[in-house]
Amino acid sequence: MTAAPLPRRVREFENIWIPLRDGTRLAARLWLPDDAEAEPVPALLEYLPYRKRDGTHERDALTHPWLAGHGYGCIRVDIRGSGESDGVLTDEYSQQELDDGLEVIAWLAAQPWCSGAVGMFGISWGGFNALQVAALRPPALKAIVTLCSTDDRYADDVHYMGGAKLNAGFGWAGFFFADMCHPPDPALVGERWREMWLRRLEALPLFLERWLSHPRRDAYWRHGSVCEDFAAIQCPVWAVGGWTDGYTNAIPRLLEHLSVPRKGLIGPWAHAYPHFALPGPQTGFLQEMLRWWDHWLKGKDSGVMEEPMLRAWMTDSVKPARHHETLAGRWVGEPSWPPPERETRRLFLTDNGLARTPAAMTAREVRSPLTLGKHAGQWCPFGRGEDQADDQREDDALSLVFETPPLDEAIEILGAPVVTLEIASDRPIAHLVARLCDVRPDGESLRVSFGVLNLTHRDSHEHPTPLVPEERYRVEIKLNDAGAAFPAGHRVRLALSTSYWPMVWPAPEQATVTVVSGALDLPVRPARAEALRPLPQPEMAAPDKPRPIRPGVVRIDRLGLELGGEWHFSEHVDADDPLSAVVEMRRTATVARDAWNVRIETHMKMSCTRDAFLLKASVRAFEGTDEVCHRTWDRSIPRDLV
Repeated sequence: MTAAPLPRRVREFENIWIPLRDGTRLAARLWLPDDAEAEPVPALLEYLPYRKRDGTHERDALTHPWLAGHGYGCIRVDIRGSGESDGVLTDEYSQQELDDGLEVIAWLAAQPWCSGAVGMFGISWGGFNALQVAALRPPALKAIVTLCSTDDRYADDVHYMGGAKLNAGFGWAGFFFADMCHPPDPALVGERWREMWLRRLEALPLFLERWLSHPRRDAYWRHGSVCEDFAAIQCPVWAVGGWTDGYTNAIPRLLEHLSVPRKGLIGPWAHAYPHFALPGPQTGFLQEMLRWWDHWLKGKDSGVMEEPMLRAWMTDSVKPARHHETLAGRWVGEPSWPPPERETRRLFLTDNGLARTPAAMTAREVRSPLTLGKHAGQWCPFGRGEDQADDQREDDALSLVFETPPLDEAIEILGAPVVTLEIASDRPIAHLVARLCDVRPDGESLRVSFGVLNLTHRDSHEHPTPLVPEERYRVEIKLNDAGAAFPAGHRVRLALSTSYWPMVWPAPEQATVTVVSGALDLPVRPARAEALRPLPQPEMAAPDKPRPIRPGVVRIDRLGLELGGEWHFSEHVDADDPLSAVVEMRRTATVARDAWNVRIETHMKMSCTRDAFLLKASVRAFEGTDEVCHRTWDRSIPRDLV
């Protein structure tokens, strides 16, 4: 990491107010080139609920001043109801949030320091709403950069995968629930901080209840899913992500279906900006983003559109581990998507494993213990701890496995593997999980990709139907997109299971699924010489790290804020009882400055019966030693074939 000197002096405005038509004010932090009023510059917007003041300040410090120092007005806006912004936040990606975003963009374009051109960028939530706002076509929005996001809120988000419930959605719900309980800072909003805080606490929804109440891909999820109408997006799009992240599948879809100028970048990274993400190698992402903005917002010939549509990291076969500092590999480029030279290589399921030609296969049953999946890692790794898939051998041994003989020559895949199966189930609701693994000569099994299907969703996520026991069905499981090399001498393994705990909540009954026949389609990329421009080493602005002052507490010296927190997370299921599944989270957070201090305690627990999810939650908030809010929830939500 290089904290490079900036070519232009930067002024920082710790807090400014953006007025909206209904009287609401949104809080924002602004970085401007020193001479922007004399020589107006384009504006770059990042729009989040994660509190610019004490939430994203560390990563903001690395990114926004650097871009400002290279000739842009950079602004970090807190969504209505978060941070110091007025109002109440009621859900992810609400229409109110998007409408406010349109007003923010118009306000930015009208500022005397702004040239009238606006770009929007962000990771995760900010990547989501960059796509969603772009689809509303604000006139001043000239281009976007969307990172680790999705075009389809049902198919590829933290809530559901293949119609099955992801436990990552519970963890996210617990984090978001707790985060929305934080108070605004009295140093910015004055004495009204208490009124704002209590209003938020009293209006706080149990977000997970809403998400559990929509297990099908209905109008709730179609809202904000730009795949419903790709043509609505009329500005250029650069989509960025990493193979270790949970959101990469959207990038190939955006490249294939958008009609506007577009680029894709997929590195080895987990859920973080590429200039500081793990696993490495990190890239000079800010320099690359500057080329994008210079082209689309300033009309400079930066050469960015002369390069391949997709640049992707082709990952070498690595030793499986829960954490990787780096993933070996190389960059490859594709001029368009889908790649014109890609070959679909079909491998058939046979009694002798995976074969290039059809052969006899005896029907085989799979009924996995519910604890299978302990080596899965997190659905959405962040790369900073042991959150990635490690050696799959133990999970493979409990699965139905088909594999090739040792490969005569290396193969590389780029895209989404697909498994097509003829199956039958002895229960009306069942899951099927497919994992594609690279088996090394020493027997270690590296997960390359995986997919999940709730078999009641075999024909439709909008209109699932129960299975008729013992009736045969043809089903397709599309695995996550991947870029990976299988060396000569390694084996390609397909592992099938009916459970994947703790990543996936189990079906209400343990099912036995009979696999009658099937095939695995691999998106094989022919090896060829690459002539790609090397990516630069990372640059960024000077860090702004909080200072640890005692165990569990840090201080942001420039703000005089002390932040503390601890959390406890647990998950359990018995190997043979799906109704024993339970996840629980407790979190305590403190915020203090001098004599002012608050404490927030949140709790959330989810369990189930055959027919319902059982959800309990509570929040207790304290000002000093006085309890100012105590709320509890106790809900039962129908499972509806989940």
